[in-house]
Amino acid sequence: MGWWAPENFATNMRMVVALNELAKSKGITLAELSLAWILARKEYIVPIPGARHPDRVSLNAAAADIVLSEGDLARMLDNIPTGAIGGRGM
Repeated sequence: MGWWAPENFATNMRMVVALNELAKSKGITLAELSLAWILARKEYIVPIPGARHPDRVSLNAAAADIVLSEGDLARMLDNIPTGAIGGRGM
């Protein structure tokens, strides 16, 4: 998979740092941000996250209550361009 190629590492890290900053600014984890983003995309998309501990199940469920503003969603898309990074699409 092209996005895991060594030449894409720095770009991938910039995306992770930007998304972590957004998550921290909202007081949530990156995992919660990811789930909230998936839930905000389309009403018919339902993420099925894994969990090895009951605390993680609670955090995953809480992601459904996170409201991402249009600005948040735009910021995420600005940091993860469609079709970029070794063929990764959104």
